Amino acid sequence: MKTTTVIVATLASAGSVQAHVAAWVKGMYCLNGTTPGVDDQNTNTAVNPLWKLSKSEWWMQHDRGCDQFPPDDGDSLELPAGGSFTVELAHNRAQTTLSFGGQFTSDWPDGKQHPEDWHSPSPDKCLDANPDGLGGAMHTHNQSTAAGSAFAISYNSDITQVTMENLAVFTVLEHTPWKRLATYQVPADLPSCPEGGCYCAWLWVPDGCGEPNMYMQNLRCHVTGSTSTKTVAPAKAPVYCGDGTTPCVAGAKQMIAWNQADGSNVEVPDGVSPGYNKNMGWIPGAQNDIFS
Repeated sequence: MKTTTVIVATLASAGSVQAHVAAWVKGMYCLNGTTPGVDDQNTNTAVNPLWKLSKSEWWMQHDRGCDQFPPDDGDSLELPAGGSFTVELAHNRAQTTLSFGGQFTSDWPDGKQHPEDWHSPSPDKCLDANPDGLGGAMHTHNQSTAAGSAFAISYNSDITQVTMENLAVFTVLEHTPWKRLATYQVPADLPSCPEGGCYCAWLWVPDGCGEPNMYMQNLRCHVTGSTSTKTVAPAKAPVYCGDGTTPCVAGAKQMIAWNQADGSNVEVPDGVSPGYNKNMGWIPGAQNDIFS
């Protein structure tokens, strides 16, 4: 009882800080936080967004040192070629099954209970405008306006060799972040990784409802069950094509780098947020057009 009381008090303290979202899974960097030798089951280091930073700071979450805290030996996100994988989208490790035996989880990223049709009180308001003040971390009015999130892959086991050009988005999940469990599709032709694995990144750009920031989270990953001899093409910067007249960029596309002090790779009209959706040329699901 005493231990549970301490955990609940710690979670309450963490809840007083504005929450954000990360994709929690073994294989991620910063799973244990950034204190050497400490396994922090209540960490939220990886969830903090990137905004108005130099590229040397936002790239791979270097601003908080996450690039220096790789996953434990043997931990890697499995990507079944032609299949799918599931991660937990949450505000804090304690709100996932990777912490405290999962006792603080729910169907939602904040570990709380919400109606299935959770929505803001009016179309011009965001979730946190409801009387309970919750949902600000989702940056949305409801599920249908959640901007979408993505994973990208680079065929480098040495993360210092990862670049914007060799990091290609390979799967997009529309209307996320939303529920805690999120399942992403893997292209059937995704080739195997080199010895030591690949580098992957979880990506998200919210569409309104709060600070216009972005997310890039580091993971070690590997592809299983692949017989493909194809290679992923060099990734090109995505282009906003939601106006219906600008051609969308086809093929392998880079992550969205936006609203940073330097290193941004996209421009959008005033009042528009780029996102991992059709407005930037992505279709939902596995990106099967990324190969040379």
